[in-house]
Amino acid sequence: MGFLAPAEAAVARGFAAALRPPPPPDITRWCEENVIFDERSPFPGPFDITRFPFLRGVHEVLSPEHPAREVTVKGSAQWGKTVSVVNPTLGAWFEYGPLDALVVHPTMSAAADWTRTKWLPLRRQAPSLRRIFGDGRGEQTDTTQNQETLARDGSLKVASAGSPADLTGTTRRLVIMDDVAKYEMSDKGDPESLAESRASAFEDAKILRVSTSLIKGTCRIGKAFARSDQRLYHVPCPHCGNMAPLTWENFKASIDPERLHAAHFTCEACGAAIHHGHKEAMVSAGRWVATNPAGDHPGFFLWRAYAPQRDWASIAVEYARVMGWSTLAAGEAREADTEPEAETEQTFFNDVLGLEYEQASGGQDWTRLRDRVEKSEEGAYLARGRVPARGVMLTGGVDCQGDRIELQIVAWGRDRRSWVIDHVVIPHHIGEEAGRDALDAHLRAKWRTTAGLELGLDALAIDSSAYTDDVWTWVKRYPRHRVIAIKGSSSQNGPIMMPMQERRRDGKPNKARTKQGFMLNVSQMKADFYARLEREDPDARGFVAFATGLGDEFYRQITAEVRVLRRQRSGVVTSQWELVEATRRNEALDAHLYAEAAARRAGWAAMTELQWDALDAERGVAPPEAQRELFDMLAPTVAPVAPPAAEERRQRVRMMP
Repeated sequence: MGFLAPAEAAVARGFAAALRPPPPPDITRWCEENVIFDERSPFPGPFDITRFPFLRGVHEVLSPEHPAREVTVKGSAQWGKTVSVVNPTLGAWFEYGPLDALVVHPTMSAAADWTRTKWLPLRRQAPSLRRIFGDGRGEQTDTTQNQETLARDGSLKVASAGSPADLTGTTRRLVIMDDVAKYEMSDKGDPESLAESRASAFEDAKILRVSTSLIKGTCRIGKAFARSDQRLYHVPCPHCGNMAPLTWENFKASIDPERLHAAHFTCEACGAAIHHGHKEAMVSAGRWVATNPAGDHPGFFLWRAYAPQRDWASIAVEYARVMGWSTLAAGEAREADTEPEAETEQTFFNDVLGLEYEQASGGQDWTRLRDRVEKSEEGAYLARGRVPARGVMLTGGVDCQGDRIELQIVAWGRDRRSWVIDHVVIPHHIGEEAGRDALDAHLRAKWRTTAGLELGLDALAIDSSAYTDDVWTWVKRYPRHRVIAIKGSSSQNGPIMMPMQERRRDGKPNKARTKQGFMLNVSQMKADFYARLEREDPDARGFVAFATGLGDEFYRQITAEVRVLRRQRSGVVTSQWELVEATRRNEALDAHLYAEAAARRAGWAAMTELQWDALDAERGVAPPEAQRELFDMLAPTVAPVAPPAAEERRQRVRMMP
């Protein structure tokens, strides 16, 4: 028979459990007890701090009992900022006691993706989170944006920086801003300041900023790290024991284009080479050192060189790709007289090095650019309307104005080179049939290469931000592989091109415009273009060539804007593009960007060397039958002589009454 436990003992155990203090808030311990990486991870199995020793110092200051109110973590991509910093911090804080927390992402799609692919799987797997939240299956209190603990003593709110309403009306003890460098100003104010203010009611609050870097001068994570104590992870030299951080400048000095896989660091104390084989032992013996003791909060910087997932040779190989060094056998490379391509260079600086990228600001002297073409040696630049005889794509970019349509024709080749072939002004509105007919004619037209081959436009992009209905009336005449409609995005971040997300009046997605319409990150495109304009060597990667005879106004327009930094009332510095002079026009610049969008849509930025070789074989040759020049084709012609009998009949007809 069974026996009932004494009531006094049960009550005593209940009191003991209630009075037992929670375990010390140790985020590293929480990871070891709760995090198990699946087979898709580079390190499947339970979390092992010996693989990531640099995380101990970060976890320490993120503890609820550490006095630091703010913490900044800046670094390169893909070393575990989310799974090893953001998620464990949330888990350990919820385990420590009742908590209302806020996690802010740049966009709602990013927030939903984090919840679905990072947070909910951890909730279902981690024993600590299952006790606090349940397994996330079927609780009525759970939504993607709001999750409540089973004891109703805490909650997690997941918000978007692009929705200011999500950042107001609540107080939170823990605020985490993920990918903070991608937050953009809204008409309701600065989302970073709004998120930070959610913790103002708590003396023991913690505010964590985590992000890779973006553009120098406006980067939020860069500014936060600059006012921090700027901690760098110092490691000992395996030869002499000298403690120093691993820096890009040190590593870059050893990169040999002929021996990329031999790249290494060099000890500044003893001069010995430090190779990748030394990394594991060095990082295990490392420590964080504050390089700005006057900083107002702890800030950490870490880049790929410390991460266990990748070797140092991968950094050298990616740098070689950015620099445009051509690949040889055995995976090595030789240096060519080329310049880095801006978009790829920014990705390298941000994602691999964890550093801010210094973006081009425009301000090109239009007369210098004009004189480079018009005062060059004969034959250095092509005549207006001529296409180089090589593998190129030919695209058009159209800018619509109230009384005219401006069309720019551009040829695009390998190594990101381009040739402006012509710029045409059509004196009609896009809504007029004459204007649309003129565009039709140019879309059917042919341009002759220097070898005599005739090429038509591969694709054309037209601006639909103004006169939208008239533009789409014309665009729908053509398949989406030939003609696309584009709009400039106000975003300073994000991809160069992305499909439009337009809706009809009834609120349903406009599928036709989604498939044939694209949003452009014109801010990034302008910076890339102005960086390419600086290159003067015609063989340099990204060099922009212009046809002769385009005229002064064309050069004034294509250099009409400059990037300026402005401080908002909130104190946040943002960048924007403005006209150099109020009287300058910028249609040529815009049309060039639209022509580039058409080229990107046609695959210009993604083609392999083999594909370029095939295009070269197709378009870099003379036509099968010699095509005569235009003036040869305009030889005088003689009217045919009528037979005598027919002439006599016409004479008799004229003499009849």
